[in-house]
Amino acid sequence: MRLDLLPRARPSPWLDLLSPALAFLAAVLIGGVAVAALGVSPVQAFVTYFVAPLSELWSIQEVALKAAPLALIATGLAFCYRANLWNIGAEGQFVVGGLAGGCVAIATQGSQGFGSQGFTGWILPAMLAAGTLAGIAFAMIPALLRVKLGVSEILTSLMLVYVAQLLLDYMVRGPLRDPNGFNFPQSVSFDDAARLPALFEGESLHAGVPIALFGIGLGALVLARTLFGFEVRAVGASPRAAGFAGFSDARLTLGVFAISGGAAGLAGICEVAGRIGQLQPEISPGYGFTAIIVAFLGRLSPPGILLAALVIALTTIGGEGAQIDLKLPLDLTRAFQGLLLGLVLGADVLTRYHVRLVPGGPAAKAAS
Repeated sequence: MRLDLLPRARPSPWLDLLSPALAFLAAVLIGGVAVAALGVSPVQAFVTYFVAPLSELWSIQEVALKAAPLALIATGLAFCYRANLWNIGAEGQFVVGGLAGGCVAIATQGSQGFGSQGFTGWILPAMLAAGTLAGIAFAMIPALLRVKLGVSEILTSLMLVYVAQLLLDYMVRGPLRDPNGFNFPQSVSFDDAARLPALFEGESLHAGVPIALFGIGLGALVLARTLFGFEVRAVGASPRAAGFAGFSDARLTLGVFAISGGAAGLAGICEVAGRIGQLQPEISPGYGFTAIIVAFLGRLSPPGILLAALVIALTTIGGEGAQIDLKLPLDLTRAFQGLLLGLVLGADVLTRYHVRLVPGGPAAKAAS
């Protein structure tokens, strides 16, 4: 016996819309069984994971601060994945973006700015531009290797993550280390002119969140309303037909990698100039890899990606609370996120295809 997937003649739009919610409900039920097996009340765990992070202002801000870089990176990655290209190295592009923008902040440390009034307003835009351009440049390496030499972008983009992490580690332990930092591997703290301003006085929410929202909106506009967005969608739907239409595979590869690398680099410098305020050996908790999950949870659509990023950020903050309050392992949160991704992808398959059992398979062929 084997399983065959047959396309549905008319997939239900309502079922397609509801399938992510049903997948989330199934993940919660399965997670509740796992929590009960660990001796914790599923109701108490549900409240800690999904209700408590939304009950206080500081935790809501933390959810937004974690969701913003995830959604921005995932929106960039959606361009690659829609075009059947696989950028797995967003983590490295995030790190390089933070490093490049941080170098601008360090180089201007203590600067009095331009003119008699000491204008320093150019520093932060220069940092954001440097981070974005560095992410683009780093993403061009696997893109050019694919275009010119046919090298798999999956391997090259992934391996470059380690190059970026080791480069950052070397820089903060060597050339960029704070000489007055008691030999700790970190740079000097950035000046106020090199920090993203807080949106509200005394709160942790900073300007990186609206920057991310702008990037997500711009990504949605490009995908839906431009010729390049149509080209991305066309190649993803039918590469052969797109080739007959005259779309350039090389140009598309360079374009989508530039967008995804730029988005990751921008997210990196926003993280460094926002929450961290200096360069250190670790500037990412794995945003570049988690964003891959977010992209597919959001069905490679910017609005869906934003919602998926909020869900992942919510479960991350809730998982940290569950680890403290309920003594649940943090790995349970990662397992839940992976389970959620699997269920959403499975639900998408079932809404678009019929599953049919067909007699036969290797054993039957051997017998005949």
